[in-house]
Amino acid sequence: MMTPRMHTEAETHLSVVCPRFEALIARIGPRVEKPDDGRSPYARLVRAIAHQQLNGRAAETIFGRFLALFPGHDFPPPELILAQPDEALRATGFSFSKIAAIRDIAQKRIDGVVPNNAELAELSDEAAITRLVTIRGVGRWTVEMLLMDIGRPDILPVDDFGVREGYRLLHGLEAQPKPKLLAELGLPWAPYRSTAAWYLWRAADEAKRIKPAMAAESPQGAA
Repeated sequence: MMTPRMHTEAETHLSVVCPRFEALIARIGPRVEKPDDGRSPYARLVRAIAHQQLNGRAAETIFGRFLALFPGHDFPPPELILAQPDEALRATGFSFSKIAAIRDIAQKRIDGVVPNNAELAELSDEAAITRLVTIRGVGRWTVEMLLMDIGRPDILPVDDFGVREGYRLLHGLEAQPKPKLLAELGLPWAPYRSTAAWYLWRAADEAKRIKPAMAAESPQGAA
């Protein structure tokens, strides 16, 4: 995980290379990072698949049913997942495509494609992405979220809607930048692009809060 000193260095760096970031950081305040819960890449990937295309509450309900299939385990070993019949997994609420993806994660953990925490620590960001996108249902964005969760400091998920929307709002643009362009625009933010992405998400969140408030204060909203 990034240390408090690294967070300060990141915020200073972004403020220097972009005055708009400086103003945003002053408004939002220091970055708040979730503590690392020590989950393995294998567990993180299974959880990520469970959450795909679902809101948080629904995903957690289904994921809870899934974990209940394996009493006595904080997280089921891959062998136990592979031993579960499709019917049992389907009964939790998983689609067949998610079941196939979760089974592939389990098999690739057994095969050594999915690393443990120590092995992942030895991989560069791009090496981890290249390796893990070979798993069914796991794309670049999913791996980038995993890497950010474990505290990698220089990840910029340019395919993320919120990151692109945050950039659009920060710079007052009519349209979001395309992923390739945002990757180029974000080069000066290195080696702290994860922090840049965090603040761009906050910019997008800020706009969501401001818009309803402005509507409520308008004559129409007050009527």
